[in-house]
Amino acid sequence: MNSQEEQRLNQEEGESTIEDSSDITELLVKTAELAQQISPAQIKQISPSALAYLGDAIYELYVRIYYLWPQQRSEIYHRSVVAQVRAETQALHLRSLIPHLRSNELEIVRRGRNAVTSRPKRLNPEIYQQATSLETLVGYLYLTDHPRLTELLQKLHLER
Repeated sequence: MNSQEEQRLNQEEGESTIEDSSDITELLVKTAELAQQISPAQIKQISPSALAYLGDAIYELYVRIYYLWPQQRSEIYHRSVVAQVRAETQALHLRSLIPHLRSNELEIVRRGRNAVTSRPKRLNPEIYQQATSLETLVGYLYLTDHPRLTELLQKLHLER
């Protein structure tokens, strides 16, 4: 039996084929085939705001996949994901990653922080800058270094 048949059988039996964070990040990396069409020179021209826009989507996708197992009602998925993708939590995640970041990654974080020109009224500007910085880093690494993105995402302490 090949792996596709096994996956289909597992799904029919109600078993998830996503069992741990390495499976989750493997799925995330597979979505990156489109990103490989962008040259390094083009990536350097992408604004921090655009990287944050991409990073926001990638980060949320990672969190959504993370919460797929064990199976739950949609509203529980939604609450869990919203708790992780809100700016305050993203800022905490960025602060937890800072000691693990390389100098070029710290530069991307700085660029993301400095690119923030507006913010929601309910937020402290520093929190919003940190959240945007995390999104910028995720967007950048998604386009440039998938293994590193995976490594950093696995360091996040997402609550079950």
